[in-house]
Amino acid sequence: MKRFASVLLACASFFVGSANAQSVSISSGTLQGTTAGDVTSFKGIPYAAAPLGVNRWRAPQPVLAWRGVRDASRFGADCAQVAVPIPGMDTSATQKSEDCLFVNVWRPANAVRGAQLPVMVWIYGGAFLFGSGSLPSYSGEQFAKQGVILVTLNYRLGRFGFFAFPALSKEHPDEPKGNYAYMDQIAALKWVKNNIAAFGGDSGNVTIFGESAGGVSVHTLLTSPLSRGQFQKAIIESGGGRDGILTGRPIRADNADRNYPVSAETIGVNFARSHGIAGVDAAALARLRALPLNEILDGGQVTAGPGGPPIYSGPILDGRLVAETAESAYKAGRQMRVPLMIGSNSAEVNSGFLRARSKEELFAEFGKGKDQAIAAYDPEGTTDFATLVTMATTDRVWAEPARFTANAVVAKGAPAYVYRFSYVADSMRERLPGGAPHASEIEFVFDTVGGRYGTALTAKDQAVARMMNTYWANFAKTGDPNRSGLPNWPRHNSNTNGLLDFQPDGSAVGGPDPRKARLDATEQAGGKAIPH
Repeated sequence: MKRFASVLLACASFFVGSANAQSVSISSGTLQGTTAGDVTSFKGIPYAAAPLGVNRWRAPQPVLAWRGVRDASRFGADCAQVAVPIPGMDTSATQKSEDCLFVNVWRPANAVRGAQLPVMVWIYGGAFLFGSGSLPSYSGEQFAKQGVILVTLNYRLGRFGFFAFPALSKEHPDEPKGNYAYMDQIAALKWVKNNIAAFGGDSGNVTIFGESAGGVSVHTLLTSPLSRGQFQKAIIESGGGRDGILTGRPIRADNADRNYPVSAETIGVNFARSHGIAGVDAAALARLRALPLNEILDGGQVTAGPGGPPIYSGPILDGRLVAETAESAYKAGRQMRVPLMIGSNSAEVNSGFLRARSKEELFAEFGKGKDQAIAAYDPEGTTDFATLVTMATTDRVWAEPARFTANAVVAKGAPAYVYRFSYVADSMRERLPGGAPHASEIEFVFDTVGGRYGTALTAKDQAVARMMNTYWANFAKTGDPNRSGLPNWPRHNSNTNGLLDFQPDGSAVGGPDPRKARLDATEQAGGKAIPH
């Protein structure tokens, strides 16, 4: 009889355990996730209080605990934004709100507390104006199948994410000001550190990674004194690294920066005036906080009418969270000492950054590197101008800054791995003959190409995605993307400029950078990366 009772008790324990397999208790309460196959996800988890009312333009405040079990089967609202219909990044159909500070977690279904699985935290791009952690392209399912816990987050965007005003600078003197988007990212990383063990993750093995503005964010987190100790590895995809690429304007000093001569506070005052709000005191700030969401969005306008004064600042040199630009920190060796993967795509963009209208004007922009540039880019004089603009822009804004960053990381004694993504999905080759454009690597990194290309997906596309997802997961696990069965990815050093090229034919080839001469000429160019 005693043995029969023991069997019943064991069975009861099994069924209770199975019923609770999707539940996780964290610092703010209990979550109920969903399991599909061998992956469990938890979505719409608040990591900070809603930044509403007096919390608009304030550092993230502690999340309020909830009673009972919170349904974590659905994403929370995206942060307020003007949606942009870009394939893979379109949020036009999603709910948007200022109440948007949520994280999402994917883990292996069999993960338990104490599993000590590596963790990756994704920071989306979108020029700091649009984006979401809930986009299908960013699903963590394939990373979870690789034994990695994947976290995505939302952070405030546009004028909600970056805003300065004299009265704001005076209130809550113990809190940083201006860079609310970056404050959100750091708050999310602190949430990960405090809670990820409950999901089976290792809070001491966290890799942050981001693309475009998300890559710029990773630069900021690598160099900010306020993010120290929150992660152990970093990956930057098409995120620049030199001054002028969304790197931050002075918070209150006008004409102090050649890239950003108008200060963030001046821009904040301009915005207030554009909405009929005079003065710079607490009463003016209260009126700004009372503006409806759509008036803060202002249709995505960055100037008060065509040719008007600027009314949106972007990232800010606030002196605390962003104490200096990433380039300044790298040159002085003040960044965190962590392993880095960094790279860019082969044909990022074909316009928007360089003012040149002819070959002569383009090569003149290289300054003392002009002769080197001609020899590297157009030795026979036969390359058409449009192709040259794409090549030069890609190198100036992304590829050379990536090499510069890798050099700085290696100089501080940490390993760096550089890549170039040159692959174009088979169905897109006729439309993209020049190479892989900005952001086109994302679905390959996440291995979500099926959702992006649908029935046009080929076996080669899928193989490239699987390979890239594996490299990224390997790096998160060990700090080295290599493992048996994959082409060797050489460590970067400043002499050989080794990298891994995901080539147009779907192969991956490691070795010295064949574009080194182009990047050497670009390095000599100096000057502003983006005209203002």
